[in-house]
Amino acid sequence: MKLKVLGPGCARCRELFERTQKAVSELGIECELEKVEDINQITSYGVLFTPALVIDEQLKFSGKLPSVEELKSLIQEKVKE
Repeated sequence: MKLKVLGPGCARCRELFERTQKAVSELGIECELEKVEDINQITSYGVLFTPALVIDEQLKFSGKLPSVEELKSLIQEKVKE
């Protein structure tokens, strides 16, 4: 599984990255977590508002900062597929 946190490096984007790291750690799953700050890459996903999260090249949300529990739920959904 590959997770990408999209954002230009603002405080909310850094917070999403940290929350995503925590969610992955608490779930105990193996995955690749990447921070994408390049605006061209971010817009290639159709993102207009950051932060955003992409799981296995699928945009899951943008423009909000979900809780660790919400992130765990999104990641678990993908694991079950």
